[in-house]
Amino acid sequence: MTTSSSERGVSLGMPELPAPAYPDDVRARLEADAREVIARYPDSRSALLPLLHLVQSEEGHVTRTGMRFCADMLDLTTAEVTAVATFYTMYRRKPSGDYQVGVCTNTLCAVMGGDAIFETLQEHLGVGNGGTTDDGKVTLEHIECNAACDFAPVVMVNWEFFDNQTPGSAKRLVDDLRAGRPVEPTRGARLCTFKETARILAGFPDERPGAVEESGSAGPASLVGLRLARGEAAPARVVHPRDGGPQDEPQDRVHEPSPAEHLSSHDAPQDTSASDPAHPAGPTAEEGE
Repeated sequence: MTTSSSERGVSLGMPELPAPAYPDDVRARLEADAREVIARYPDSRSALLPLLHLVQSEEGHVTRTGMRFCADMLDLTTAEVTAVATFYTMYRRKPSGDYQVGVCTNTLCAVMGGDAIFETLQEHLGVGNGGTTDDGKVTLEHIECNAACDFAPVVMVNWEFFDNQTPGSAKRLVDDLRAGRPVEPTRGARLCTFKETARILAGFPDERPGAVEESGSAGPASLVGLRLARGEAAPARVVHPRDGGPQDEPQDRVHEPSPAEHLSSHDAPQDTSASDPAHPAGPTAEEGE
């Protein structure tokens, strides 16, 4: 006895119709922007990534219409464009919120509290990973790495940093976003909507007055590493063992540590089988003795 495809729960369906085109006025505006982007590259195909950001800035996600537009502008197939758009997570494939709230759940942020923040926000907002609140304001997602381990745990909103977060501060953050209250990133310019962010990522200037000047630079912890990489030695800071030691040196004198001192309390000598006569194992013998 054989069963039909419908009885097996398989729907053959009809081939998907071609994506609709943008309205004439929208296409004319996007074409002008696209040509400006394409002119920056010696090979037009290289403009695909910024063009995907451009069409994402139009509708808040990359639609089939947007991918068809990119293919037309770059003389590519829609399959080639789709392969790229589905590879990178910065391109949204479905409608999402005005604010993309990404919680880092990679190793360091996770152990510093990122997992707890993500679980708290899922419960607080009533959405799962990739879900959007009913008011269309916030889309929540976990991110593998925000490249800001020295400020863990980190939350990003439309790719702007909110450092050293806690479950409580993250809840206040999303509540402020949903209520339309001003929110200031720890670093970088003030927030804009996801569509505005996508247009900036497409390579167009941030035209908000003063926004570029607000961007600043990397945080202090990151700049320490940069200075060390350049060979700019910082004055030694001595942290004495927990069992006591000399008092802090005067602020105007740099203390040069002696060989008996340690740069970290974690480096203080610990009792081991080789150093503690009372240890049941006794001193460790050299190999062959």
